[in-house]
Amino acid sequence: MKKQSKIDYYCSLAVNGTKKDIDKIMKDLNRKMTIADSKFLDFALGHIETEEGIEHMEYYLFNGTQIQRNYCTLYFGRRGDYPLIRKAYEMGLIDGRQAFSR
Repeated sequence: MKKQSKIDYYCSLAVNGTKKDIDKIMKDLNRKMTIADSKFLDFALGHIETEEGIEHMEYYLFNGTQIQRNYCTLYFGRRGDYPLIRKAYEMGLIDGRQAFSR
C-alpha cells in the first residue's frame, strides 16, 4: 500500500471511531510494524474523537499489549487525560518514562 493510502486508511478508521475500527488500528500496532507505519498509526490515533473510540482506547490502555498501551498513553497524554495515565502507571501497566514524558 502506498504511503498516502496508508495514512488515509488509518485516519478514516480513526475518524469513524467505532470499536471495530479501533481494533483494526490496534492489531497493526505490533513488533512487525515499520517505523513509517508506527508514525502513520500514531498520527491516525490523534483523529479519534468519538465517545466509542475514546472508550475503546481506554480499554486498550488497560488491556492491550505493551505496544498498544504505550500508544494509548501517547494518545491520552495529548488529550491531557493525566489521571487516566496515572491510574495505568500505578497499576504497573506502563512505565514512568512512558507515563510522565511530555
